[in-house]
Amino acid sequence: MKQQLTNIWKDWRLHTVVLIIVLLTETIGTHSFTVGPGVVLLLPMLYAIIIGLALFFTPVIKDKQSKNAEPLIVLGVTVLIAKIGVIIGPSLPQIIEAGPALLLQEFGNLGTILIALPVAILLGLKRESIGMTHSVAREPNVGLIMDKYGFNSPEGRGVMAIYIFGTVFGAVFMGLISGFLATWTPLHPLSFAMASGIGSGSMMAAASGSLVAAFPAMENEILAFAGASNLLSLSTGLYMSIFIGLPITERLYQIMTKNKKYNTSESKGA
Repeated sequence: MKQQLTNIWKDWRLHTVVLIIVLLTETIGTHSFTVGPGVVLLLPMLYAIIIGLALFFTPVIKDKQSKNAEPLIVLGVTVLIAKIGVIIGPSLPQIIEAGPALLLQEFGNLGTILIALPVAILLGLKRESIGMTHSVAREPNVGLIMDKYGFNSPEGRGVMAIYIFGTVFGAVFMGLISGFLATWTPLHPLSFAMASGIGSGSMMAAASGSLVAAFPAMENEILAFAGASNLLSLSTGLYMSIFIGLPITERLYQIMTKNKKYNTSESKGA
């Protein structure tokens, strides 16, 4: 194991490629454009994912670099979770002041289980569907699945697939859907501001940006509710997944696949 870690840190090709991608994407910066009432944000993370995927199919990235990058993903997620923990402590007074509506909004994220899990199983996905549908698959949820099942498990592959998909398309989707629904439905704009905080800064920014563009007179209220909602999702979303989301997903998966051969654990933690 020690030798493997040494080889990873000595992989100059991998670190050089990552550094170049970071410098390039940060130089490009964030750009946005409007589509109807929605605001679409193009973030550096989006460019990094696309460039990294493209380089994977070129001689620049070899199998060695791909394998060495896997443990570094876990390390990166660990750092992000630590940062989230630091944010939660000083913000506890804001969470208390947010009120019961914001506290209960986290239950809305369980809709990914009730809606997406049956669809995933119908499409033929196996235990990957547990990682894919137990949450919206942001950083804390990725860390949870990796800790419980392992990076190379079916559940790990499922959550990473949704994490990458959300990184590429999540902000675009949230930016469009929030503006469209807020202007096309009778629901109050602040309800959509609360719904935009799902634990992703980029998705929240895209969604709240669309709402502000549609309701400029309510800019301060929209940003306040969106920020509080996102903070709550960051602080309580992981516990919701641990104690409610993941157990429900496991149980529903067992029920839905009761008579199928692949209703057996393929991972270390199940």
